[in-house]
Amino acid sequence: MSEFVKAIEASTLSPGRGMELSLAGKAVALFNVGGAFHAIANTCIHRGGPLGQGFVEGQVVTCPWHAWQYDVTTGENVVNRTVKVASYPVKVEDGQVLVKVE
Repeated sequence: MSEFVKAIEASTLSPGRGMELSLAGKAVALFNVGGAFHAIANTCIHRGGPLGQGFVEGQVVTCPWHAWQYDVTTGENVVNRTVKVASYPVKVEDGQVLVKVE
């Protein structure tokens, strides 16, 4: 059974930004959307681009390699919602962002 693990201090990731992390051996992209944190797999399905380095607009991240777009709240591709990357539960406790990487 997986547990929530500390990712970052919430104050280190500004709204409208994303970052790459390695948590429990998995590549994770963490995003701050208007103060709410969301985590998805960091690897774009198309060609493996790093989603945590992508451009974030609202709740959509654009892969920096070939412009595939994903909803960071669900991991779904915005063009074809049946295509998706893993999405991980996130919570904030005592100023720390915790992610449950399953």
